[in-house]
Amino acid sequence: MQKTKTSADELIALILHGIEEVKGVDINLLDLREIENTVCDYFIICNGTSNTHVNAIVSSIQKTVSKAIHDKPWHVEGSENAEWVLMDYVNVVVHVFQKHIREFYDIEGLWGDAKVTMVESSYNS
Repeated sequence: MQKTKTSADELIALILHGIEEVKGVDINLLDLREIENTVCDYFIICNGTSNTHVNAIVSSIQKTVSKAIHDKPWHVEGSENAEWVLMDYVNVVVHVFQKHIREFYDIEGLWGDAKVTMVESSYNS
């Protein structure tokens, strides 16, 4: 059992840091709390430039979160082909895409009622 409950804000900040450590691209935070019947409170969506980059982003997120708060995703799906990897941290679900797959599935469009925050990167994509 964890000593203290990690806030969603802290988890989100750590995930974003993990993405930025390996230069994840086009990072969006979707706040789903005002939408009824959602499976979580937040989506974090980003993309990598290749399957290797997608896996590097996923690995960086896991290492960053684990090191800081000793938490790991409840479930990770899609690592095999690394076109769309879903990381389930229960209240926060991370989607790491390759660009063409992200455009095809258009998660932001499907969740159009969500409040979207585009995360500015400290580097040029």
